[in-house]
Amino acid sequence: MTPSTSSPPVAASAIAGSPPFRAAPQAGSLKGSEILRIASEIRARVAAGERICNLTVGDFDPRQFRVPKLLEDATVDALRRGETNYPPGVGMPVLREAVCRFYESGLGLSYPLESVLVTSGSRPGVYGTYRTLVGDGERVVYGVPSWNNNYYSHMVGAEGVPLECGAEEAFLPTRERLEPLVRGARLLALNSPLNPCGTAFTAESLGAICDLVLEENARRGAAEGPLYVLYDHVYWQLTFGGVEHVNPVSLRPEMAPFTILVDGISKSFAATGMRVGWVVGPAPAIKVMENILTHVGTWAPRAEQVATAQLLGNPEAIAAFREGLVSGVQHRLQLLYSAIQAYRSAGHAVDAIEPMGAIYLSARFDLYGRTARNGQRLASADDVRKWLLEEAGMAVVPFDAFGSTRDEGWFRLSVGAVSVADIEGMLPRLKAGLESLT
Repeated sequence: MTPSTSSPPVAASAIAGSPPFRAAPQAGSLKGSEILRIASEIRARVAAGERICNLTVGDFDPRQFRVPKLLEDATVDALRRGETNYPPGVGMPVLREAVCRFYESGLGLSYPLESVLVTSGSRPGVYGTYRTLVGDGERVVYGVPSWNNNYYSHMVGAEGVPLECGAEEAFLPTRERLEPLVRGARLLALNSPLNPCGTAFTAESLGAICDLVLEENARRGAAEGPLYVLYDHVYWQLTFGGVEHVNPVSLRPEMAPFTILVDGISKSFAATGMRVGWVVGPAPAIKVMENILTHVGTWAPRAEQVATAQLLGNPEAIAAFREGLVSGVQHRLQLLYSAIQAYRSAGHAVDAIEPMGAIYLSARFDLYGRTARNGQRLASADDVRKWLLEEAGMAVVPFDAFGSTRDEGWFRLSVGAVSVADIEGMLPRLKAGLESLT
């Protein structure tokens, strides 16, 4: 029977007598990303013609940072060869082998092929680690501010145990502060260089945490099961100023059975949209993770996997690309850091931590209680965020979007999607705005 062309379509939700939508309890209580909510607001304002220095999303604008030419060309070549069907669920053998060689040459880590799982970006690797290792009601310990550990804990039904870290600790957990929390925990989630702060563990600080994990696991019996470490080091190739990236297995080889490393090309090669990541860890855990993620379909595109393997096997191309990316990111971060320190020296209630890695600057705008020129009194982090946007055209994300509850005026400034000119154009407006506060 041909439907009438004269009747307008009826939305399913408008059908008389339709029951109200009911989500599953765990899904319905999951909050959306505050970071992406703010970013969506900023995109709409930019589209409307506003002049904004967008320091919100941890992404790269290809007008500022393109992917390596080798990666681009190799992807096109792979597509033209017909590399367009499903890849193996565990990842293309050529890429898994390339990751093994890349880790051996770049990090001094020797892993068998069975320890490598390819994912569609790094995010499924984080989720897969949670889903593989953490049972309902089991405890996950993580520092805050940090990226999405609260959401992942919620999704797997874990008991999240956030540890609030401050500027005096570079916003990173320490052995001393973790010691009372790890007893009985199933997972310790760590990230370095740290999103949102741009800070990084030292060999001494991370080594002490590894010793704590090893001591805890030596204490436990077989029935209790070990404490595992999720180590997200997707920014490990983006460090500055003599900072040396460290990881648990290099520092303490005995950590290998307990450590899951999450990595990918998104950040180190400015290839966020190409969706190639990987997880490296003990083979039994990787096999279970493969089983889980195969049902979700989180494999990376085949052509991009083949191209990434070519890139990882070309150290000269990597070194040349990294030099340009690191210098570009560091220049932008240093420009912001130096300006904020100058405003601090001039007596304004601002501060920043010198960037160590990633694409982020931790900046403090301790402006609570100040009054803007329009008469508004700034009373919360969101007030300050909105004031920075209106007064300086500066779009930032407060640390409360990363689980922090201290509300001390700290914000994440992300530089992957802005030009030097964008920052230089914004800074005089910020200076004038600070001088206008009473």
